Amino acid sequence: MSDDSREFSIALVGGGPRATYALERLAATIDRLDGRRLAVHVYELSGEFGAGQVHSTEQPHTSYLNRDGSRIGFAADHTVAGADPIRPPEERPTLYEWCRQRFRATGDAAFDLAPGDLPRRRQHGVALREMFDRHVDELTKVPGVTVTLHAEEVTDLPATDDGRLDVVSTSGVHCTADRVLLVTGHSSNDCAGEPGPEAYRAFAQRTGAGYVPSAYPLQQHLSPESLPAGSTVGCAGLGLTAIDQILYLTEGRGGSFDRVDGRLSYRAGGLEPATVHAFSWTGFLPNTRPLNRKEQPHQGWFLTGEAIDRLRASAGLPAEDGGRPQLDFESQVMPLIVLEMAAVHYGTLFGSTAVDLIAAEVDDAYRQFLDGRAEPGQVTRLLPGVERVAALVGGKLREVLAGRLSLTEAAKAVPGWDPALSLTRWLTAVFGTDLAATVEGLDPEQRAKLPLPTTSPWRLATQPSGNRFDWAGLLHPVRLRPGSTQHEFKAAYLDFLDRDLLWANQGNADNPYKASVDGVWHDLRSVISHAVDGGGLTADSHRQFLDRHRRLQNKLSGGTAPEVMAKIRALIEHGVLDVSAGPRAVVLFDEESGRFVLHGDETAMRAPLDVLLDSRVHPFDATRDVRPLYRNLIDRGLVRLWQNRTPGQQTFVPGFIDLDGASRPIGRDGRAVEAITVLGPPAAARRTDDFSALQPNLDDVLAREIVAWLDGVWAAFGAAARS
Repeated sequence: MSDDSREFSIALVGGGPRATYALERLAATIDRLDGRRLAVHVYELSGEFGAGQVHSTEQPHTSYLNRDGSRIGFAADHTVAGADPIRPPEERPTLYEWCRQRFRATGDAAFDLAPGDLPRRRQHGVALREMFDRHVDELTKVPGVTVTLHAEEVTDLPATDDGRLDVVSTSGVHCTADRVLLVTGHSSNDCAGEPGPEAYRAFAQRTGAGYVPSAYPLQQHLSPESLPAGSTVGCAGLGLTAIDQILYLTEGRGGSFDRVDGRLSYRAGGLEPATVHAFSWTGFLPNTRPLNRKEQPHQGWFLTGEAIDRLRASAGLPAEDGGRPQLDFESQVMPLIVLEMAAVHYGTLFGSTAVDLIAAEVDDAYRQFLDGRAEPGQVTRLLPGVERVAALVGGKLREVLAGRLSLTEAAKAVPGWDPALSLTRWLTAVFGTDLAATVEGLDPEQRAKLPLPTTSPWRLATQPSGNRFDWAGLLHPVRLRPGSTQHEFKAAYLDFLDRDLLWANQGNADNPYKASVDGVWHDLRSVISHAVDGGGLTADSHRQFLDRHRRLQNKLSGGTAPEVMAKIRALIEHGVLDVSAGPRAVVLFDEESGRFVLHGDETAMRAPLDVLLDSRVHPFDATRDVRPLYRNLIDRGLVRLWQNRTPGQQTFVPGFIDLDGASRPIGRDGRAVEAITVLGPPAAARRTDDFSALQPNLDDVLAREIVAWLDGVWAAFGAAARS
């Protein structure tokens, strides 16, 4: 019998960006309600509905996003399969477009962004809150729909007798939900048992040494009371969280930046720490993210989903559960990544015609590798053919520029190559478009008489044989002799930052080094995820991937924009920020003084610290989460931990939730819990490549997951009405 009067209930646990996107799709499809009743409950512990704590509207003005506003959206678009209906463009602006609208409406200069400018995180939060409120308003105008906002934490989801879930919150008020979407985002872990943080905490408790185990919210944890002006601070980590902390402790305390001779210079405000020592095991901040000059993301030539599937079928290890074969990331996936990077590098430097030569040169070795006919090995095993092409093209261009070879003769010497295209591309990349246009129309004799500049505006090598792809150099951009001093490390690091900023400002379409990183580690993240997700790697390799390769990815491509890194450079030059501990820095415990001491292994630094900050974003681990929800769900048997099993290897249990193909948790009994869907960090076993901000016009994976979740909600809604 049909019961049209029954109220169907949805609970969104977590009210941040993912909840905003879910409400957007729900409001866009609300005509499926067909006169029945729907209750929507949204729970957000911080009370920042739409934004969540990470993108809080109260974030300090010193905290930036790490991609420009044109690459951040708020709604599903035409590229997302199954997302129908799509809102008109004026109802789904990018963050950049939204900021421009806000500036025109209010005159607030904070929203006067230019294309490519980096928005503040709180600007994103204001936009998210506006979108959230708009969708709530759309929903509540529909007869039969209620939306209730709960500024509190959900602690448990006990099942009811009729198969629904009681949503238990800290206030003790229960609501019963037919469907629950868990979008809890980032949390912090109880680091008991973790060697570094546990030792830090124990030492601080025993001696009273200053220790801050969690970064956010910055205003609360990094207050002048806990970190007084003139103190010596250590930041254990060199990622985006550390950058947030560093800027908040300097610019956020009244410091300012002036432009002097084209560079930023820091002017102290007087309330900042005396020194902020930032350090990590690698010793380096993330590379500067290049300005986006590309119209479309790079599409892989060698690193493709099809290549991963072929490699898995031919050379993968059998999985313990009889599922798809597993790969070793270092020896089987990394060679494809490095090959793709090299091809993008030389394609940017010499043009697409050089890529055609590379593809022909490496074809046999590439096929043998994919078919398992070559021994897996070092990441550089597929590079010799690429380098032969680069040497050939560079040598012929040198002869063309010297007037010893015409373009026609060069084309005949290398069948399949267009030297005119390569010449123009090389001149553009190294010297700029003006010189490229001048040289292109000259005959050999005129070219020989035209002196090329001795320097490049972007500090690139000025000979065609230069600018070689250097994988080791990307990994280790600053190399010093043993026994180098802190002063020498600082000078070398500033020199690296100067070059890195030039390359980043040149952009991801013209700088070969930045193009190779951005085109692979950013544009082809979905292919890398295809290799990793759902137990795609062996247990040992997956452990190494999370410990090493994700850090490598974040260092190479997960950095922030030139405008932010220019501030970091100015802080280093000023001396208030000190990164000269170098690689392999460690924290020691001085029992006599009761202080942490930073020791730099390579530079012999020894710096007593007044306060030590944990500058990491904790990876999700259901068993160690400081919030009780996931531990309670495990205890109830509603969810279980995902395990990666490989014959002959130790089982890897990283702490993620075990999910089926529809992102529903698998319970203790091995069956999927249909009423729950999990997205975000807890779902990292199924989705390695996960971001909380939508990317417009790119068939965004998060938008696809929201669409799939909502299809399930409407199907359950119809079934409930028919029961």
